[in-house]
Amino acid sequence: MFMQRALEQARAALTEQEVPVGAAVVVDGRLWAEAHNRTRTWDDPTGHAELVALRRAAERLGQWRLLDATLYVTLEPCAMCAGAMVLARVRRLVFGARDLKSGMCGSLGCVVQDPRLNHRVDITAGVLEDEAGELLRSFFRTRR
Repeated sequence: MFMQRALEQARAALTEQEVPVGAAVVVDGRLWAEAHNRTRTWDDPTGHAELVALRRAAERLGQWRLLDATLYVTLEPCAMCAGAMVLARVRRLVFGARDLKSGMCGSLGCVVQDPRLNHRVDITAGVLEDEAGELLRSFFRTRR
């Protein structure tokens, strides 16, 4: 299951002291890219798992339009990542835990399905939500 791959990436983020978010890009049942958060490692505010995975997939596929792609991510994407999905024309988003503070794929708003935009992304939410959520809760418990 591809969400398991995203969870593996989220666990890898922990080894780098990153917020444990992982992502995987799948096209036609094949894994093209996977990544985890790199914001702290790279000192890059755009180093979110989703963006890193989308960049890698686009490079490997040789095209920026990811029309047949499904993005699996352990946490509901923020506005920046949601906007990138729309721009890349991602077909489907599958995510685990909701992000009630900054999630823009259903929690605070829904960029990826805004009818004013030229593309909409299908959403499946709550896949392995408990496992993804516990990784995040555990990470932040150790920081407080």
